[in-house]
Amino acid sequence: MIRDVHIADRPRERLLRQGAMSLSNQELLAILLRSGTREESVLSLANRVLSSFERLHHLKHATIEEMMTIKGIGEVKAIQLLAAIELGRRLSQKQVDEKYTIRSPQDAATYLMPDMTSLTQEHFVCLFLNVKNQIIHKQTIFIGSLNASIVHPREIFREAVKRSAASIICAHNHPSGVPTPSPEDIEVTKRIQEAGYIIGIDLVDHVIIGDHRYISLKEKGYF
Repeated sequence: MIRDVHIADRPRERLLRQGAMSLSNQELLAILLRSGTREESVLSLANRVLSSFERLHHLKHATIEEMMTIKGIGEVKAIQLLAAIELGRRLSQKQVDEKYTIRSPQDAATYLMPDMTSLTQEHFVCLFLNVKNQIIHKQTIFIGSLNASIVHPREIFREAVKRSAASIICAHNHPSGVPTPSPEDIEVTKRIQEAGYIIGIDLVDHVIIGDHRYISLKEKGYF
């Protein structure tokens, strides 16, 4: 039980002495759970919660029902966890009304990664920028496997014209976690670039998001 852990090594005490960044995922989760069960310590329960999901970031998409299938997690604990996860998501998200400026592929990846790195399906997203390279709108264009027949430039540039965008950045995720571009990724990018050239709205970049990694097709010289 947690009482058997030396007081100096308990998560709350360690957080007070060393700061939250010093704690493991298991210890942070244990603090949120607050208590274990009669049969196991809160640290053991936290470990089982983590083991129930393939990756930590899959917790972001968990439902109350999924949480409550874990032995020792009742409705109250499930609500506590999901509230904390949602608060973390909101803190990490860059709000469009902050006029987030894109100066590099890294800026685009930083803006997109919190929402896209753990998705289990491919999402194709566009960022619409003003003349100062500030984001004025973000939109998911489609969800599914990327190919040229599905991602049609007209869907992208209809929204760009509507928003009076000066330029756009396209992005999509690879659920495998590996952001290496496929031939389809490159083909789609070239079609979008050509359409943008005709309309007069530049394609600044196409960023592929993996598991906390990214690749910029512009940076790699694909267009």
